[in-house]
Amino acid sequence: MAIKAALIITGISIALLVIYGADVAAGGGTGTGFLPFDHKIRGMALGGPAMILPIIGFFISRKESSKPLAIMLFVAGILIIVGGAVVISMPPSAESVNTGRNAVAEAVPLIAVGAFIIGLGAVKIRK
Repeated sequence: MAIKAALIITGISIALLVIYGADVAAGGGTGTGFLPFDHKIRGMALGGPAMILPIIGFFISRKESSKPLAIMLFVAGILIIVGGAVVISMPPSAESVNTGRNAVAEAVPLIAVGAFIIGLGAVKIRK
């Protein structure tokens, strides 16, 4: 039963990451997409849960082995790392120049969380 719950939770995380990525891509780096949120709200509503849910999924099923869950953890981690790489590669917008936002400082935690989730997937595949 724990594996089913973990798969569902991790699936929700992947869906949130895909929606987040599609919204950013639709906005073309302007900060607006098809969702009526700014980047801060979008990050808290979609990005935050998308990073926490795979970790919860791993820990609720930590005693059981599951290759499908390991693959989903890899996918979630890769999507998070790709998001961090996109943040680094985007040219600075007028808003980020005015507010003093640092893209590298924002992306490094994303890449670290993504690597951690990939590590959890590796542990899940080895059990």
